Amino acid sequence: MTDFLLELRSEEIPARMQAKAREDLARLFTAELAAAGLAAPAITTFSTPRRLTLIARDLPLETAAVSEEIKGPKTAAPPQALDGFLRKTGLTRDQLVERDGVLFAVIDKPGRATADVLAEAIPNIIRAFPWPKSMRWGDASASTESLKWVRPLQGIVALLGGDVVSCAIAGITSGRETMGHRFHSSGAISIASAATYADQLRDAHVIVDQAERAQIIALGATMAARKAGLELIKDEGLLIENAGLTEWPVPLLGRFDDAFLSVPPEVIQLTARANQKYFVCADADGNLANAFICTANIDAADGGAKIVDGNRKVLAARLSDAKFFYDTDLKVKLADQATKLDRIVFHEKLGSVADKVDRVAKLARWLVEEGIVKSSPLAGRGTSEAGGGGAPQTTASPAENPLHHQPAAGGPPPLAGEDLEELATLAERAARLCKADLVTLMVGEFPELQGVMGGYYAAAQGEDPRVAAAIRDHYKPVGQGDDVPTDPVTVAVSLADKLDTLAKFFGINEGPTGSRDPFALRRAAIGCLSLIIDNQLRLSLASAISQALLPSAQGLDGWPPGIQLLSFLADRLKVQQREAGVRHDLIDAVFALGGEDDLIRLLARVHALQAFIGTADGANLLAGYKRAANILKKEGYEAPAPGDCHPGLDPGSRLSTAEEEAGPRLGGRGDGGDAKSSSYTPEPAEAALIAALDVAEPAATAAVAAEDFEGAMAALASLRAPIDAFFETVIVNDPIPAKRTARLGLLARVRGAVHGVADFSKIEG
Repeated sequence: MTDFLLELRSEEIPARMQAKAREDLARLFTAELAAAGLAAPAITTFSTPRRLTLIARDLPLETAAVSEEIKGPKTAAPPQALDGFLRKTGLTRDQLVERDGVLFAVIDKPGRATADVLAEAIPNIIRAFPWPKSMRWGDASASTESLKWVRPLQGIVALLGGDVVSCAIAGITSGRETMGHRFHSSGAISIASAATYADQLRDAHVIVDQAERAQIIALGATMAARKAGLELIKDEGLLIENAGLTEWPVPLLGRFDDAFLSVPPEVIQLTARANQKYFVCADADGNLANAFICTANIDAADGGAKIVDGNRKVLAARLSDAKFFYDTDLKVKLADQATKLDRIVFHEKLGSVADKVDRVAKLARWLVEEGIVKSSPLAGRGTSEAGGGGAPQTTASPAENPLHHQPAAGGPPPLAGEDLEELATLAERAARLCKADLVTLMVGEFPELQGVMGGYYAAAQGEDPRVAAAIRDHYKPVGQGDDVPTDPVTVAVSLADKLDTLAKFFGINEGPTGSRDPFALRRAAIGCLSLIIDNQLRLSLASAISQALLPSAQGLDGWPPGIQLLSFLADRLKVQQREAGVRHDLIDAVFALGGEDDLIRLLARVHALQAFIGTADGANLLAGYKRAANILKKEGYEAPAPGDCHPGLDPGSRLSTAEEEAGPRLGGRGDGGDAKSSSYTPEPAEAALIAALDVAEPAATAAVAAEDFEGAMAALASLRAPIDAFFETVIVNDPIPAKRTARLGLLARVRGAVHGVADFSKIEG
């Protein structure tokens, strides 16, 4: 057993491509080995800006000899079939083995030297490498058949143990020589083996392990900041990027003019991060400090003073531009900026952004006036109030990482008892201004800051703090796990914006298909669901979508896009709740009832159902229900046709109530009604089940009407013992027709009682 080293050295590999390149190298190498019957117990990959490296541990020196058996024709087959088989295998008739009247070819393949396998594999890996972007270079680039690589390939190191694996591609021959640091090392370095590779390059000022470089940067930046009395604002994405930009990282702290701190901190952080790859720092109070940390790729003799000064000048130029944009934007009222939105096309079939803003404003007002979004105990916490003083955030994106300098610092106050008309007016005002920053200079330079800058401009121009907060946060939540707004004004605008997007795009048949979702409608759907659920909003989704479609909407009945949208929201809800630990089959069981598009009521029922099914009573009732349902199905005993299709969350479902499920009735109570009206004397277990149903059915129905779903489950639980006893002692398919019909009717009552709460046929188990 021995180790194998492969280094592919090139000009600078973009940092953003390195992680995927390491995965691809390991994957392609593993596939090449597998095709030759080899496997490496362990594979490690490294990357630096100038090299992509793989080390495979404990490879055998040769492949194992194998014997391959190929089935041929029967001995009595025509000569033509035998001739074809012999040509295919390259054997003669005497070399074939006969077994049970069938000819077999047994081909012994000797083992191959691993070095030979690797010599063939390396060029194959290089040619098949799936770089996101690649190039040709030199004179050979005139041909489309020439080698493509991310940047010009300069050298290949291929060592099996201490021996070179000889191969060549595009005029580049493998060997044992590589290059060290571009500035700190000169001349070629002769690598002895995989075991010495990392240490030899370290001596040449190259740290090959990207994780080690990231650790050096994180520790060095943190210590540099603390030495200056500051705290580093952590940014994992930026840390990985800096590790991919350097081979010998040296973090250096610099300062910029504190006059730039008048610019919002998100702007400074984004300028430093996106344009210059710098970290920023906060002071002891959590406020952004006039300090940055750059990562040099050289250990300078002057301690990095000239490097810091050069980077400071570049950052100052960038910040000067940002300050100019900010100051210029502040001179124009957001309301005036909003008049320019008719110049931006939202979608060719849906008009301009100004048209969208008008729709969102009307929908936001409707959500408030209908009492759907209103003052609640939830107001005063959440993202609309985030961003007061305190420690700086640590997420990577400045747009999602507001520091102390938020509009309406500390957040809007709770809205206890606020006048409905005032709240509706604020929501409409925020909606009409929420997209105005799209035409500002700052958002034109930094699109990531849309919404954030609008919030700053609104606060600076004297808008109500709740309006400023709504403008800032109306894009939230931007995905699963993001903070969900809770301030009523923000909730109204955010929900209206997302509902409008969903309704309009589905209205023009632009819903997601497969992996294609160009308008991020899945994200908008998750945002809607999160806003509704987290804020306990009681609304009919069908009504809200109809309102979003005004003036063209005439209800969702018979309007396929509306039904499709409701179905789409149902699917997104299943995905969201599955991640929250809710069983998808239980959601299906409630959806199947039809007519339910109040998410709060629906989820309350699902949660109660999940708790109930987890108990012994629930599990046994489920088993009894399925036995009853199977008997009814086998006997062809069907309930009367349920009600019309309802445009609820499960548009394909039909209304299913206990009354509809109960089946034909005799004597007032039904075939399985009370014992007094029956044409025969019920058996004790039969009578007990009738009595239990007489109590449980109305109790469950009343509990569901009162949205006491735990109470409804408790009512169903009382049926468990009578159902068990019924199946133990009563023969359903009695030879006497009256008894058989009555008992099937009784089972239909059981099914109907259960379906009044959930469709248990959808539940697994």
